Amino acid sequence: MDPRLTEVSQMFERFKAAFIRKDFDSCANLLSQLKVLLTKFRSLPPLFENTPNSVNEVLLAREIYEHAVVLSVKIEDQDAFERDFFQLKPYYTDAGSSRLPPSQQEYLILGLNLLRLLVQNRIAEFHTELELLSATALENPCIKHAVELEQSFMEGAYNRVLSARQNAPHETYVYFMDLLAKTVRDEIAGCSEKAYDYLSINDARQMLLFSSDQELLEYIKE
Repeated sequence: MDPRLTEVSQMFERFKAAFIRKDFDSCANLLSQLKVLLTKFRSLPPLFENTPNSVNEVLLAREIYEHAVVLSVKIEDQDAFERDFFQLKPYYTDAGSSRLPPSQQEYLILGLNLLRLLVQNRIAEFHTELELLSATALENPCIKHAVELEQSFMEGAYNRVLSARQNAPHETYVYFMDLLAKTVRDEIAGCSEKAYDYLSINDARQMLLFSSDQELLEYIKE
């Protein structure tokens, strides 16, 4: 195996071990080093040069950027998510990647990006991304979950948005689901303030879909 490819592979194994340990500081440090090493591979986007190890290099780079996206969710860094997602996206969409086998993480990550756009209220971009997806992708549970959330959000069916957290297709979705739930609860609270002169604790808890009075009181305090 090419020495550079071996070096990247070994470092990536260290990254994955740190990720399993939830040592995210080490992950971030190793990821920075990995990204520098990847710049030496001319087989990667945007060049996609046909080198002796091109397929292995592109597959490895794709997996590294997929882990980078998931890491950004774990450390709750939306800016890092956006940067890493745009570095990853050519591996899914570029014509040069057509020789690669499909990634098992693709729909999971595309769904995460749709959720991010929804949380950030970037609805036009949300629909632009949807239009780029195949019919097969649109039937995937990860994509359908994001689409159904957007529809519920636009319809003002906030109870469906809040309850959807229980049906998240993957644990990584919980971060964005919680952010969306906060946005929805703020919206409900704002509307309730204008619509009611008085609400009991019980009514407010049910309206905001909190499971306990304590959660409601903490929200009110915040």
